[in-house]
Amino acid sequence: MATTAKRRRENTQRAFLLLGLVAGGLFAGFPVLWMLSNSFKPNVAIFATPPKLISGFTTQAYKEIFTDPTKLRYFGNSYVVALSVTALTLLVGILAAYAFSRYEFPFKRVLNMVVISVQAVPPITLLIPYFGLVVALKMYNTYQGLILTYMVFTLPYAIIMLTGYFNTLPRELDEACKVDGASGFGALWRILVPIAVPGIVSVGIYTFMIAWNEYLFALTLTKTNEMRTVPIGIQLLMGQHSYEWNQMMAMSVLGAVPVLLLFLFFQRFFIGGMTAGAVKL
Repeated sequence: MATTAKRRRENTQRAFLLLGLVAGGLFAGFPVLWMLSNSFKPNVAIFATPPKLISGFTTQAYKEIFTDPTKLRYFGNSYVVALSVTALTLLVGILAAYAFSRYEFPFKRVLNMVVISVQAVPPITLLIPYFGLVVALKMYNTYQGLILTYMVFTLPYAIIMLTGYFNTLPRELDEACKVDGASGFGALWRILVPIAVPGIVSVGIYTFMIAWNEYLFALTLTKTNEMRTVPIGIQLLMGQHSYEWNQMMAMSVLGAVPVLLLFLFFQRFFIGGMTAGAVKL
């Protein structure tokens, strides 16, 4: 009897847990479903009463986006900036993390604290200083200005996470590679980087996501449609007298696709990298 009662309690707990997970999934997923639904509605049907999930199905919003060179330029700019930030952040982050993990040098602890401290500074407090700096360096309204600015926020995270990941790899790997005649640089690229792929992928996804979704600095450091990114393009659909809600939803859906695909294809690397890198530096 005791075993039967215990089994019933466990089944009840599992049922409530499953119910809670389903409720949480619906709560989190419904706004995304509503966004997707509205992207296929005429603009006038979005605020119809009573609201309908499917009403007047049309792909007009997507056609207007794909036939508008200005809107396509927003996506092109976002890809250029996000991919450049990701590549440069990973390159510099790997080299810096390897140095922090494997070498002793003057002011190492101080530099470590500086890297960590940068993560604690709210980005909005740096908006005006960075605007002045970018203008002074003649990089206002350029890819370079956006890329370098974003790297200030993505690079510390990359260094912290990759240093933690490299710290989990035994130093004997480096020594074995050096015995075969390789330098420290060779040991990094031939041995450690291939092993650290999960950590590198997780950092790359996070970096791409930050650069792709960033709004405040993209708005401040650009002024022409030729340099605007997707978040700014969505905001520009809010006109003085009317909002293009269906196009805003369509651009939001298209803007979410790259990050979603990255998570779907690299999910196991992302989870493994985040877990392995979450160690004390």
